Amino acid sequence: MSVLFYLGVILLSGLFFGRLVKHIKLPNVTGYLLAGLLLGPYITGILKADLVAELDVLSEIALGFIAFSIGSEFKLSYFKRVGITPVVIAVCEGLGAVAAVAVAMLLAGEPLPFALVIGAIASATAPAATIMVIKQYRAKGPLTQTLLSVVALDDAVALIAFGFSVAIAGTLQNAGGESSLLLSILSPVLEVVLAAVIGGALALAFTIPLRFFKKSSNRLCIAVAFIFLAAALADWAGASALLTTMVMGAVLVNICKSANEIMQLADSVTGPIFMMFFVISGAELNLSVLPTIGLVGVLYVVARVIGKWLGATAGAVLMKSDPAIKKYLGPTLIPQAGVAIGLTLVAQEVVPQYAQVIRAVVLCGTFIYEIIGPMVAKICLQRAGEILPENL
Repeated sequence: MSVLFYLGVILLSGLFFGRLVKHIKLPNVTGYLLAGLLLGPYITGILKADLVAELDVLSEIALGFIAFSIGSEFKLSYFKRVGITPVVIAVCEGLGAVAAVAVAMLLAGEPLPFALVIGAIASATAPAATIMVIKQYRAKGPLTQTLLSVVALDDAVALIAFGFSVAIAGTLQNAGGESSLLLSILSPVLEVVLAAVIGGALALAFTIPLRFFKKSSNRLCIAVAFIFLAAALADWAGASALLTTMVMGAVLVNICKSANEIMQLADSVTGPIFMMFFVISGAELNLSVLPTIGLVGVLYVVARVIGKWLGATAGAVLMKSDPAIKKYLGPTLIPQAGVAIGLTLVAQEVVPQYAQVIRAVVLCGTFIYEIIGPMVAKICLQRAGEILPENL
């Protein structure tokens, strides 16, 4: 059967399950994930594993648009008003997750290298599901703005924390000398710098065709082209595609007067793309890993949430943030997906003897976090008064 047939099935099933979960007051994204889970290779098998892998390009496109949208929140006017608050909170919640998971593993009797590596993976947060909840319910307010900034910064914090943890774990296992240690520490820092350079350069280049093309349809084509270029060039250079596209959006919104129009145009085409992305993400969730995780998996799932929550609250208290941010930001940072799964591939080179356990635990955590994360985010934003009753 043609791929187009399956894309049609994906969209219709997403629509149906999105409407279905709405009746029990759940966000649409939860319905999309459930649709994918049901259609995927681990339940009905309507979407085969090789087809899901073939559709990965849709995931890259969706994440590019999501990262571009998040980057647009980095307006200098906003940071002049709030200062370094989002940066401090992002560092605190990221390191909070690392510390909580690592300590939980050590208390369970796991070796230090394993605890450090899986703790570092815990710091990663997936922005996609949270952004979808914000868009669906048109959430606005200090909590929403801080959340958008923190999830954008989280990727960089996770990469750097992982670099340090991997370096220490490798040294503890005598996996390398001083040069290996130095490279492990510098690698994620260089990745962040490279993403910033490529993203910034693309943002400057983005403004050039905008001078000659004024029609909305042409400007939409320019936006899509640069989002694709950002992801492709980042992959080619070995940088984070998410960070690169975020930086491009962040620089563009500060140097281009028509940036808001560009962002609205980009948003206008994302509906079906995001729906397909989340249905495919649901199809990738492997139920068979659930029985394999044991105590380590349970500790990881629980300790990561506690670490994120306490870290975000500590950062908000330290920076004297709005009471809603102190109370509700932590739980909105639950979702975890792509970056964490990617880091498990690096982890298997550092602690190969634990690779299978780490991957099973992170995959299981992804399944749980992606299902409950959007529900928790909606509840928190609602209780903070940033979702109006008429938008429910």
